Amino acid sequence: MGKIAFVFPGQGAQSVGMGLDVYQQNESAKKVFDKFDEILGRKITTICFEGPEEELKLTNNTQPAILATSIALLEAFKNETNIKADFLAGHSLGEYGALYEAGVLSLEDTIKAISKRAELMSESKGGAMAAVLGLSEDKVKEIVENVTKNNYVDVANYNTPVQIVITGTQEGVDEASKSLSEAGAKRVVPLAVSGAFHSQMMKNAGENFEKFVDTLKINDAETPIITNVDAKQTTKSEDFKEKMPRQIYSSVYWTQTIKNLEEQGVDTIYEIGPGKVLAGLIKKISPNIKVVNVFDMNCINELKQ
Repeated sequence: MGKIAFVFPGQGAQSVGMGLDVYQQNESAKKVFDKFDEILGRKITTICFEGPEEELKLTNNTQPAILATSIALLEAFKNETNIKADFLAGHSLGEYGALYEAGVLSLEDTIKAISKRAELMSESKGGAMAAVLGLSEDKVKEIVENVTKNNYVDVANYNTPVQIVITGTQEGVDEASKSLSEAGAKRVVPLAVSGAFHSQMMKNAGENFEKFVDTLKINDAETPIITNVDAKQTTKSEDFKEKMPRQIYSSVYWTQTIKNLEEQGVDTIYEIGPGKVLAGLIKKISPNIKVVNVFDMNCINELKQ
């Protein structure tokens, strides 16, 4: 029998209305959403269910909103099926879904952590990001390393072998975008973001988050998590304590994470959370892995039968 992984999506997976049906139809899911509202001291449920989209798109709201929806869906899914994960992973903020499911953080601490992370990341203004399509990882890295000698630019996300996101100063991203297009990238698409996520420009946010992480109770993982910062299996509490702040200003090694899962014998991945973003990426990285989406109550009911 092949192994199973649960993965949780990151920023960009959000849409107004997400989570409403699971909130209305599943008591465990409702409890998760209510807990988010209680700990955050504001109605993140209203932003998830009713929007407006402009509010939902703000990092301060997006991160807790996506995580609330993902964990609510996870609890409903666990209620209604007997499917268990051998491995866990999450894309950027999605890693907090994995930390919760592995028992590394309690629900309360997961909510506090994502709220603080979102707050610190949204305070880091300036910089830019762009998605590079149709150019190899090696070529992107070579150009980025060359450009950054003059203007800082780095790789934010290794999303698939041919979809890589760059991050850095506006000048660095502009110069790299021009060079990448000239080198044969199919497209270089500027991203609408408030800052240079997963870059050294977020180092200050990471260092502030480190102080906050010290206040949390962090446990060993009950299920191994493949972490973003190095695409390696992690189970020890002290490793999570070190990696959680670093994740804010380090590259997200998503391609390498999925390859690692495949090497561990994973043949089925459940993407638990809003949207189908990760399913699209996984199919491009490891087409032999079956991806099952769990984004609403219908998906869960189908898996029950």
